[in-house]
Amino acid sequence: MDGNNSSFLAGFILKGLPCMNGLSIPLFLVLMVIYISTLFANGLLISTVKGTPSLHKPMYFFLANLSFLDICLSSVTLPKLLQSTLSMKTIPFGGCVSQLYFFHFLASSECFLYTIMAYDRYVAICRPLHYNSLVSWQVCICLAFGSWLAGSLHSITHTVLTFRLPFCHSNEIDYIFCDIIPVLNLVCADTSINKTMILANIAAISLSCFFLIMTSYINIILAIMRIKTIDGRKKAFSTCVSHITVVALFYIPCVFTYMRPNSKSSFDGAVAVFYTVITPLLNPIIYSLRNKEVKAALKKLLY
Repeated sequence: MDGNNSSFLAGFILKGLPCMNGLSIPLFLVLMVIYISTLFANGLLISTVKGTPSLHKPMYFFLANLSFLDICLSSVTLPKLLQSTLSMKTIPFGGCVSQLYFFHFLASSECFLYTIMAYDRYVAICRPLHYNSLVSWQVCICLAFGSWLAGSLHSITHTVLTFRLPFCHSNEIDYIFCDIIPVLNLVCADTSINKTMILANIAAISLSCFFLIMTSYINIILAIMRIKTIDGRKKAFSTCVSHITVVALFYIPCVFTYMRPNSKSSFDGAVAVFYTVITPLLNPIIYSLRNKEVKAALKKLLY
């Protein structure tokens, strides 16, 4: 598509997943099952936390926030991906802007929330006598709101920097949704500032959050090793392993994608499927299967 400015660009074409010719119907069915399961699993976890007084604790408040973010994150990418598998690949310019903004808003909010959840576990295990004062409900609400606000500011920065540039190379995005790097590949101007911002901003957020999470868990492991009873150690480890698992599932694919802003590999789309489609489904399952309180509350709710 030719044009000198993004204002003349009516929309984009999302090329979707690579090497899926002839598999559109099976892929659509698989993605539909995953999306419905994601909505159900996360919705059930939120309902369980809300409807069970014994789960009205900061840890489960943050867990319910994570489930809500996962529902929203899946809803930003999966419906359009479902459409693209059935040859409905076009997305309006405004829709692309909205998708990029909300994806980075929700994903970066999750990044901050994982850090907050690590802090909650650190205080609970390393400073239990001060837990109620350090993680009061007022503090919880402020931390949750802060993660959403920081995520929004981060996303606005990248959205504005991306869509202020002119598009004149093509309107075909070689990706499964509107993301920064694939959209920048269509720009016919210097994108060095944008790519520097990707490395600086996203790396700073990801690495600082990851560093804080690891610092929390180093202190937690040291504290757990001082627990004398085996049952006490198992309970502490069980809670921490769940969180470390979902952090790894989220961070590793993201770091792989955004630390390579010059990449044009079609494999990146397959990696994006993992943290946008699979991880939101796995999060409630991991926390439910490894948490005795959640499992007991689920049994009461369902039976």
